[in-house]
Amino acid sequence: MSSLALLILLAVVLVLVLVVVIVLTMGCLAYVTHHHPSLGTPLTVAIGGASFLIACVAVAVAAVAAVLITR
Repeated sequence: MSSLALLILLAVVLVLVLVVVIVLTMGCLAYVTHHHPSLGTPLTVAIGGASFLIACVAVAVAAVAAVLITR
């Protein structure tokens, strides 16, 4: 396999892992807020947590892209 194909495969695997982590985090946040209603509405907290994770990933990707572009 060429290095480009391996890089694409790695990117696909990384995206799948990130999706699994985000879904698990949403489930955990919804579960905790369902059992402790004083923490907030489960769906709102789960979506907020997922949004935070996605924003962190976007910042990390932008930082890596900036480093790679300036080389």
